[in-house]
Amino acid sequence: MVEDNSGLTAMNVNEMVRHLSGAYTALCRKNISFRLFPSVMLWGPPGVGKSQGVRAIAEAVSDATGRHAEITDVRLLLFNPVDLRGIPTVNEERTLAVWLKPKIFQMDESPDVINFLLLDEISAAPQSVQAAAYQITLDRCVGEHKLPENCIVIAAGNRVTDKSVAYNMPKALANRLLHLEIKGDPAAWHDWALRRGIHPFVTGYLDYNPVALMRFDPTATSLAFPTPRSWEMTSNILDTLSDNIETVYPLLAGCIGREAASALQTWAALYQSLPSAERIFAGGKTELPAEAERRIALRSTLTAYARLHPEREGLDNSIAYACLLPWEFRSALLHDYACIPALVPLLRQNEAYRTALEHGLR
Repeated sequence: MVEDNSGLTAMNVNEMVRHLSGAYTALCRKNISFRLFPSVMLWGPPGVGKSQGVRAIAEAVSDATGRHAEITDVRLLLFNPVDLRGIPTVNEERTLAVWLKPKIFQMDESPDVINFLLLDEISAAPQSVQAAAYQITLDRCVGEHKLPENCIVIAAGNRVTDKSVAYNMPKALANRLLHLEIKGDPAAWHDWALRRGIHPFVTGYLDYNPVALMRFDPTATSLAFPTPRSWEMTSNILDTLSDNIETVYPLLAGCIGREAASALQTWAALYQSLPSAERIFAGGKTELPAEAERRIALRSTLTAYARLHPEREGLDNSIAYACLLPWEFRSALLHDYACIPALVPLLRQNEAYRTALEHGLR
C-alpha cells in the first residue's frame, strides 16, 4: 500500500477486499450496526476492478459469516433523481404528496442476509443525481425512504484526473466518507484471473509482460485500451467465440486496442509449439522447454488444464514434470495451482507442494 498525491491510501483490489471484508465481518460477529462504520468511496481509473472488488467483498463476508449476500448495483450515470427518490403521488386522504418507494430500496431485511448497495459511477452522475446519492451514503436514506439496518453502502467513481467525466466532490461531503484509492496491480490481478478462469493466452501474456495490464492514459484519444476490465472482455471473446486470434482480431482490438491485440496475437503463436498438457498430466515423457517465454506460456496452459481436470493423479504427474525444470518454474506453477480453490485439497496431499511450502512458496 502507498499514499498518492491526494493523500489517499492506494491499494490493489485484493488488499481492498481483505481490509473491507475483514471490517464488515468483524461488525457482523460483534453485532455492531453498519451505521457506525462510514460509507466507503472507492476511487480509481476506469476498468481497474472496483466493481469486481465489491462483489469479492460480498462473497468473502458471506463465507465468513454464513449470511447470504445480496448486491444491488446502481449505475448512477444512467439514473435520474426520481429513480432514487421515487415517484410522487398523493396520499389516501389526497391531502399530502408522498413518494413511492424506489425499487433499489426493496431489500431483504432478514437477519441472515447482508445487503450491499453499490453506487457506481457516482463521480460521473449529474449533480442532481449525486445529491440524492450523497444522502444515501451519508444518512442511509433519501427523503422518507430508509435503507434497512443490514445494508452496507459502497460508492465508486473515477478521479477527476482520469478525464472520464468526473466532478470534484465537495469537501464537506468528502470528510464524511472513508476514501480508498484502487490501483492496478499485475500480481493481484493474476491471482484473481486464475480463480476466475481467465483464458491462458491472457494470463500467460500478462505474466510475461505485466505492464500491459493497465495502459490507461487520460490524455490519449484512443477509445480501446488495456485495463483489467478490457482484458477480461478479451478472455470472454477467446472463450466463447474462438481462440484463433486471427479470426477474432478485430473484436480483440476493439477491447484492448490494436497494439495490445497484435502483441497478444504474437504471444499466442508460442502455444502451438508447447508440449501437450494432456500428455504431461497423463505422465508421458515430453520435452522440457528451455526458453523463458515458452515456460511462461506452458505454465498458463498447465494451470488452465488443471482447473478443468482437478484429479490427483494428473496433478501429481504435472508437478513431477515441473520438478524437472528450474525451481522458479515449479514454484510459480504451484503458486498458480494454489490460486484455484478446487486444487488446494489435492495439493496438500502432494509431497513436492508441502516441501515448497516449507521453503517459502511465493
